Amino acid sequence: MYYYSLRGEAIDRREAPPPPKEAAAEKVDGSPQPQPQAELRLRLPAEIDWDRLDKWRFFVLGAGLFSAVSTALYPAVVLKTRLQVAPPLAHAAASSLPPSAAAAATAILRSEGPLAFYRGFATSLAGTVPARALYMGALEATRSAVGPTALALGAPEPVASAAAGAAAGLAAAVAAQVVWTPVDVISQRLMVQGNPCPASRYRGGLDAFRKIVAADGLRGLYRGFGMSILTYAPSNAVWWATYSLSQKTIWSGIGCYLCEYGVGVQEIDAGEGDSSLQPGYKTVMVVQGVSAAMAGGASALVTMPLDTIKTRMQVMDGEGGEPITVGRTVRRLIKEGGWGACYRGLGPRWASMSLSATTMITTYEFLKRLSAKGHESSLP
Repeated sequence: MYYYSLRGEAIDRREAPPPPKEAAAEKVDGSPQPQPQAELRLRLPAEIDWDRLDKWRFFVLGAGLFSAVSTALYPAVVLKTRLQVAPPLAHAAASSLPPSAAAAATAILRSEGPLAFYRGFATSLAGTVPARALYMGALEATRSAVGPTALALGAPEPVASAAAGAAAGLAAAVAAQVVWTPVDVISQRLMVQGNPCPASRYRGGLDAFRKIVAADGLRGLYRGFGMSILTYAPSNAVWWATYSLSQKTIWSGIGCYLCEYGVGVQEIDAGEGDSSLQPGYKTVMVVQGVSAAMAGGASALVTMPLDTIKTRMQVMDGEGGEPITVGRTVRRLIKEGGWGACYRGLGPRWASMSLSATTMITTYEFLKRLSAKGHESSLP
């Protein structure tokens, strides 16, 4: 049996399985027992730390790659937002938006056309580049600092890895929201154009910016900033911690299988008779993608009520001129549909976050390898 560490150190598992019966059986005529084969170890590619990245290449390539991913996933975000601010079911006759995700998507496509799924996309894309730069910078810098510190303090490697992921996700979310909250406010207002809930109508991102600032000042652009932090900070902490633990769980389940049957691995000669098995890059990406999907689904389920409250605070206006607060938003939401209303749009958000997480993490890990100093040697 074989074990490993996600930072590339190979560790032998003490309890080896019994040899096959054919190997254990004695040969006739007193022939010698077959010599046991040398134990191989599964060695994963080492983590690429912040200091090893070419920062310029990392941010420039990241802007292009993540913009392409955001383009593909944007319709699911629009559908989720529409469902979250939809009128209560008791007044569904006055709404063009049916309650189910599939019916809502069909209704939007029929009444507003396919471009409705890309309303606010230009504004969102413009904010993606600086927000992602802040996110990735804070993520890598924090993870590279917390992980070694936790190990130096004597924490076990799995605990140190999960703690580094949680701290990095928390710091990255807070840094990104400085840019992303105004972009979110504007783009979500544009997403729901045609939905009868919001009273305002905008001709584009700049028009929405001017009207929001004219009505509420700069505070209007940061409406729901506190809820955004409360939503995305724990969401990212849960995501990165779950992602780290999911990888370890998956590798512990299939690592022995890969070594036993040589599936998706190649033997690496380390010299002096020492050799190990290294999984191929495609195998590593599959494990990372599955781990990301598991983490995305868990994060979506845990933080869905917070995301619904945040979205309604950023998009909907108060009743009777009352200021928008968390308490009033929650009471209004529960009055409309009970606690179940907090999970409106869970299906699209679950699918979006799982698919986004899978796509983003494989893109992100590929980006890190492309951006590593001397990256030609980092790619198999």
